[in-house]
Amino acid sequence: MPSLHAATITTRRLVLEPITPGHAGEMAGVLADPGLYTHIGGEPPSAADLRRRYTAWAAGAPDPGVSWCNWAVTAGGRAVGTVQATVEERPGAETRAALAWITGAPWQGRGYAAEAARALAEWLAGQGVHRISAAVHPANTASERTARACGMRPTGRWEEGERIWERRTPAA
Repeated sequence: MPSLHAATITTRRLVLEPITPGHAGEMAGVLADPGLYTHIGGEPPSAADLRRRYTAWAAGAPDPGVSWCNWAVTAGGRAVGTVQATVEERPGAETRAALAWITGAPWQGRGYAAEAARALAEWLAGQGVHRISAAVHPANTASERTARACGMRPTGRWEEGERIWERRTPAA
């Protein structure tokens, strides 16, 4: 599988650019609304917290069979959220990715999360990822719509109170 960290992904309205510590200041503003954490837990991170997190992500996952892939989602040159994929590639097993997304409160309701997550899912499928999933809190109907937009369907599996949504793709 080619390096998943290097690609910039573009859609009609958005640019998904690999996230770097340089995004921390702007992303702290995007992620500042405490309401964003209702279903996922936690609290708004500071720019310093994000800089540390993004630096760790850039260093890579400690497991050589796992890739941490993170993008800043921008609209009109301004950050509006993030999308991420934790990709597992194991010998003799399907390559799989767990997706997550978050859109800042001022930009919600515009379809940005669905557009970004769908573009990421399609890009991952093109990279040979066979199974794409997301964990969605059952009260988060906006994230359920985003998962559907990516071609995922709810499964009977649950993890930490969240339903697992999944889509399988043909081998690329």
